[in-house]
Amino acid sequence: MNQTALITGADRGLGLALCAGLLERGWQVFAGQYLPDWPELAALQAGSAPGMLHIVPLDVGQIESAKEAAELVGDCTDQLDLLVNNAGVTSPAMHRSIREGQDYAEMQRLYNVNAMGPLRVVEAFLPLTDRGGLKRLCFVSSEAGSIGKAYRTAWFGYCMSKAALNMAVKTLYNHLGPEGYSFRLYHPGWMRSYMSGKKNNEADMEPEEAARYALDYFLSESDQALALVDYAGNEYPW
Repeated sequence: MNQTALITGADRGLGLALCAGLLERGWQVFAGQYLPDWPELAALQAGSAPGMLHIVPLDVGQIESAKEAAELVGDCTDQLDLLVNNAGVTSPAMHRSIREGQDYAEMQRLYNVNAMGPLRVVEAFLPLTDRGGLKRLCFVSSEAGSIGKAYRTAWFGYCMSKAALNMAVKTLYNHLGPEGYSFRLYHPGWMRSYMSGKKNNEADMEPEEAARYALDYFLSESDQALALVDYAGNEYPW
């Protein structure tokens, strides 16, 4: 039986590359789709072995969407081994300093997706991950969520949302760790991603390269204490 995984934010960038990487490793993948008009995920499905990549509509910003996605996945499998919370957003408004005035509605949007979104997904899919053999929960965070390493003078909504995500993961770890779950909290590096709406070509890595580092860490067998770790193996203070 193939191992099974769910990837959120799978339409493009790192999420799409994670799907491709798992397919190459023989996994059955459920791809959370937020942008149905974006063509790359459908193209990946068309080029994959039949039944190995399933596209599932999923808006992590809404609990109803997460529950409906879990029902669709549950129609295809009775367990999930790996859940990767990858979906995330940024905003041009996050660059405003405190003297420029904040877009608080936009900040709430970032918090809703980046911090509460993964919590919704874990809650909705828990009946499936409970039956998984690996019981691995992975979260794509950011160095921007590290308070100890904080250096920015703006980026309020994004940094706060990632710090909140880190706390959510720690709380999940406290609860689910004793039940046999293992966790990976990860900073993927500066990627040429579409988080701002268009591809950032100034960044260091293409998503495919970032996904290779990420999957090596997500699938690593070592039993380790929870930490925020980056693609080079560096550990960040909370």
